[in-house]
Amino acid sequence: MPKNKGKGGKNRKRGKNEADDEKRELVFKEDGQEYAQVLRMLGNGRCEAMCIDGTKRLCHIRGKMHKKVWIAAGDIILVGLRDYQDDKADVILKYMPDEARLLKAYGELPENTRLNEGITGGLEDEEEGGGDDYIEFEDEDIDKI
Repeated sequence: MPKNKGKGGKNRKRGKNEADDEKRELVFKEDGQEYAQVLRMLGNGRCEAMCIDGTKRLCHIRGKMHKKVWIAAGDIILVGLRDYQDDKADVILKYMPDEARLLKAYGELPENTRLNEGITGGLEDEEEGGGDDYIEFEDEDIDKI
């Protein structure tokens, strides 16, 4: 019989209550950092994000956040830029929706940034021309079969 050397199973690890995120201080960007909005998740701890300076970067989620802070498309994040690779960055922090609204109110994010709408893109264009996406069957054809 093997001895149980640990303190518990996976439910103990899952049950950690990280309640310190409720009211935290707003973190602004410093030198070598930039705000970004996640375009899509790529898996393996990586995501593709559009930075506020207009550059699309491949971002790596740091180990402290990996499997603890869930990042989805459309989230506002703080990335650390790399000196040696301009097309890659590291995710430092994920802003909660209310923090992202505060950043926009303070003028840190540009006015055309769309918050809490998922993937940025032409969502209105698809809704207007959505009338052509259905097929109409006539009742006569169904009765003849």
